[in-house]
Amino acid sequence: MTDIIRHETDARMSQVVVHNGIAYLAGQIEGPANDAGAQTRETLAEIDRLLALAGTDRTRLLTAQIWLADMADFEAMNAAWDEWVPEGHAPARYTGESKLAAPEYRVEIIVTAAV
Repeated sequence: MTDIIRHETDARMSQVVVHNGIAYLAGQIEGPANDAGAQTRETLAEIDRLLALAGTDRTRLLTAQIWLADMADFEAMNAAWDEWVPEGHAPARYTGESKLAAPEYRVEIIVTAAV
């Protein structure tokens, strides 16, 4: 049986779960920020931190799921995303619009990565 390793766990959830060579991150939201680009950059910095905690990095991303509170922020989010993703290492990605946990949140990002 393969061990399950959990990082930054509380009663409700873990920020990272590693199992069978895959790191699963909880949805990451940073903010509030004045614009979606800044909020995206802050969120991606937190994802970098959590990936390192799991023993991996953004070059090993498998999937990314991005939720925007408003698709009008798609271009600003993409500009920050394109700066962050290493060339040749783009994950499978899906992006949609959804009401997020609080009105000040504009971007939520969920990733998986190989360890």
